[in-house]
Amino acid sequence: MKTDPEQFILANTGIMRPPHVPEIALHLASEAHDLWLKTEDELQAIGLPPPFWAFAWAGGQGLARYVLDNPHIVSGKRVLDFASGSGLVAIAAAKAGAAHVTAVDIDPWAKTAVRLNSHENAVDVSFAGDNLINTPVNADVMLAGDVFYDQAFAEALIPWFAVLARQGVTVLVGDPGRAYLPKDKLEACATYEVPVTRALEDSEIKKTTVWRFV
Repeated sequence: MKTDPEQFILANTGIMRPPHVPEIALHLASEAHDLWLKTEDELQAIGLPPPFWAFAWAGGQGLARYVLDNPHIVSGKRVLDFASGSGLVAIAAAKAGAAHVTAVDIDPWAKTAVRLNSHENAVDVSFAGDNLINTPVNADVMLAGDVFYDQAFAEALIPWFAVLARQGVTVLVGDPGRAYLPKDKLEACATYEVPVTRALEDSEIKKTTVWRFV
């Protein structure tokens, strides 16, 4: 890495509480333009992949809310938060009493973001940076916020999530209406109106549903 992740995150974020999950404090970008709207060349110059970890996306906020409001889903269980980003959903699971929580993300910057955010919330969250798609998981519950935004990514995830569900893993996804959500394989659990950053989305409020693979 050309830039030290911890120094960069501390210098370019502030401690904020996502509006739909105020129980959790995260290191987030105060203005979307500061990080997200940098050009690809600017990001490459500092060795920074697209900073998904710097924002509380609608799908993650909805899923974190659902977990906090329904702690029995994760309490005493082994939980994976897939494509964790900031670690918001993983932290919610830890707060809700999960026995063990692992945040999974292939972005190496997410590892630092999850560590800093877990510390901020006084919870213990492990991290895995491997690509786990199409592999068995040692978990009772799989959580995934906002993962169906890209066709190729969705096509890889859908059969894997379906297999895990058939094997007895509870697979929950939080989604604000992304294009590649496989509704025919899902059962709706809850719906929320989630405030989001207008610079990143097409509206200030995103209708976000938590779904379960069936």
